[in-house]
Amino acid sequence: MFGIHYLKVGPTQHVLHYQNGKLRHSGAGLAFFYYRPSSTLSVIPIASADAPFIFNALTQDFQTLTVQGQLTYRIVQPEKAAQFFDFSIDAATNKYATEDPEKLPQRLLNLIQVAIRSEIQRLPLPEALRTPEAVRKGVLRRLMADPLLETLGVEILSLTLLAIKPTPETARALEAEAREQILKQADEAIYARRNAAVDQERRIKENELNTELAVAAKQRKIREAKVEADLAVEQRQQKIRETKMAGQVKLENERRALIEARTANARAEADAQAYALAASLKPLQELDEKTLQLLALQSAEPRRMMTLAFKQLAENAGKIGNLNITPDLLQDLIDQN
Repeated sequence: MFGIHYLKVGPTQHVLHYQNGKLRHSGAGLAFFYYRPSSTLSVIPIASADAPFIFNALTQDFQTLTVQGQLTYRIVQPEKAAQFFDFSIDAATNKYATEDPEKLPQRLLNLIQVAIRSEIQRLPLPEALRTPEAVRKGVLRRLMADPLLETLGVEILSLTLLAIKPTPETARALEAEAREQILKQADEAIYARRNAAVDQERRIKENELNTELAVAAKQRKIREAKVEADLAVEQRQQKIRETKMAGQVKLENERRALIEARTANARAEADAQAYALAASLKPLQELDEKTLQLLALQSAEPRRMMTLAFKQLAENAGKIGNLNITPDLLQDLIDQN
């Protein structure tokens, strides 16, 4: 009515209300009345927005790569963005009057494409495929250094690279090369495993030989120790035998000395007895045989006297003519025996 309308925007929308060329309202989430014939409204989205992309780029070795990703951005300075793009809306339909709002993400994607091509061109194909994170950081660093973002009042929130793919022919070639490399590595692994097994077996045999040598050395030391122990025991036994022999020699010497002393004593005693006997028999040695016989007959028994008589008869048998001995005399002699 009378050209007066009511406008209410959300918290993720920044509204610029111009009336007669002057800025009347500016802010996010505003609600106000305005006079339509003399007013111009610009609604700038300040929420984060996603801009997906897919580009082709050449590597250092002239191989084509397809880079797919997504850029997340946000308008942080709506006034600057409104200076380059027309965000005015039609009050009747509340839709953008032009297609300028769609040019902002395209402008950002152009920056992304230039940065990706610059980053990919300095890398060879294998490195570009192996290091997507390094590519992403390089592209993001180039974007953040571009002054156009500050001019447009845009802030880059994140950059995601979903895939970096070569052409199908290149992919098959890389797969074949990788397959050959894998097979080669598998063969090398087999050879390495065999060599390791042979080396391990050699080490085991060396350890067994070293163990046998160590055991033989221990056994030799044990035998040497046993021989030394036996030698020490033999030496001790030899000393014991020498000590015993020395004791026996000393004992024999003492026995010999004792025997010599006893012999000397016995000889002296025998000499004394012989001297005494010789002294006692010396008077008798001076007598003649008949006198001794007469002395013996004085104290002799009748039987001995008869024996002596027979002896004398036998000595003088040639001088005797006839001799008669009665049986009674012989019987008496036998009975006395």
